[in-house]
Amino acid sequence: MPDLPTPKDAAEAALLAECRDTVLSYAALCTTGPEAAARLAAEAFTHGLREVRAAGPATARPPSRLPRTALLLTAVRTTAAAWEDGGRGQALDPGLRQWLGSARAARYTGPPPRRPLALRGLKDMQEPDAELLWLADVEVLPPPVVARRLGLDPARVSGELAQVRRLFRDRCRRGHLDAPPAPPCRGYARLLDAVTRSPAADVPDDLSRHLADCPDCAEAAACLSPHDDRLPAALAAGVLGWGGLAHLERRRSDAQARRAAGSQADDDRADGAPDGDHRTRLVRGGLLATAGLVSLLALTVTLVTSRGTADDAAAPTGTADRRPAAVPQPAPPRADSRPTPEGARASTGATAPVMDRTPRKKDPDPAPQGTATPTAPTASAGEPTGPDRAPAPDPGTPAPAACRVRYDLVNQWPDGFQATVSVTTTRALDSWQVAWTFPDGQRIGQMWDAGYAQTGARATATAADHNASVPAGGRLAFGFIASWRGRNAPPDGFTLNGRECESG
Repeated sequence: MPDLPTPKDAAEAALLAECRDTVLSYAALCTTGPEAAARLAAEAFTHGLREVRAAGPATARPPSRLPRTALLLTAVRTTAAAWEDGGRGQALDPGLRQWLGSARAARYTGPPPRRPLALRGLKDMQEPDAELLWLADVEVLPPPVVARRLGLDPARVSGELAQVRRLFRDRCRRGHLDAPPAPPCRGYARLLDAVTRSPAADVPDDLSRHLADCPDCAEAAACLSPHDDRLPAALAAGVLGWGGLAHLERRRSDAQARRAAGSQADDDRADGAPDGDHRTRLVRGGLLATAGLVSLLALTVTLVTSRGTADDAAAPTGTADRRPAAVPQPAPPRADSRPTPEGARASTGATAPVMDRTPRKKDPDPAPQGTATPTAPTASAGEPTGPDRAPAPDPGTPAPAACRVRYDLVNQWPDGFQATVSVTTTRALDSWQVAWTFPDGQRIGQMWDAGYAQTGARATATAADHNASVPAGGRLAFGFIASWRGRNAPPDGFTLNGRECESG
């Protein structure tokens, strides 16, 4: 990395050491290679230090200044814009170059009332509060490291962070109501304010549709949301702009790696200290050895179990599509003869909804255990007959789709992307699960407005507490960040609570 600017005192030296890793990480997102990233980070440090010095000491800090860590990160974006204007844009990421010429980038240099709400809210806070919020929620540093940087009592960091989050929402709420909204949004400003004041409040259907179509109001909803899990993404995207969510995901991945190592030396390295010593290597070696022993024990138990069951000897153990030995494995049905979920429920006698697990061309879903065959259902012992029996589906008539799904690729960078999914349901829902299949090995790293799980290529999003209820004809929506390599084709095989969805 090129030489960093010379600090004029111990405080600046500590700042450079603390922020070197995060600035270089964001610079790597903004450029096409490591050499360009190092040059961009060095120039950004020079530019950022000038702003820090102009701000003066924290006690004399003028209003409308970002915390120092966020200020150095935005200096990366500002320096990248200078590169583009000065004819050096070929070293920048193509997506960033396109963004720099867009209306979204112009918001960061336009009139303050039109700038992103998270940016205005963070600038409106006192520097120690804003720094605490940024270090904990965006940089994802451990509480002891945050306390050491800011001179706080480690035992009180969690409580102070909760207060600072509430303060940030209050600042954003004031900024949201004070700034004149765009004409199409004026009718929703007060409604959004009222809905986001209570964690249990239901979102009206018309507001939900507006949030799905209006990025500015969706940004405000994330800042005002009473759910803490939405704040990090709102901060990163609102303050950094391009690549903010990707930067957040990288910081989270680094934090997970530190937690997995379980070493104080890793925490010190996150705080700008040099790499670990011999004790760190011993701890890592011990963890690897322990993991190896656990894997060997699990393999032994699996082999013993599979050997003790003769009927399952030929079936792969531990896979998601394993079925009981007494149930024959059906051949894949033709597309025009697949039963509806109601027909499958009548065949098995189940009272709960049956998940649609019809094998697909790509990464098939596991079929529910106990399903006899996918052919037309017939009466069996103990099943209701006559008028109480569910009517058999017409094999020649495909079941109508229970939902319509829209998948949007919002942003993409060399090793990751951001996407949103919105689903319109034909029936009212008390809860929901949306599942789909990734065709190119994509892996989800973060999701908002839903919980998630992923097994192989099949991913599932589960309703959050605040959006579990959806009226008939209503729409649910969520977003996520994922990694990709090679190709990033859109997913397919969308289902809502086990029922197939149409795309559109």
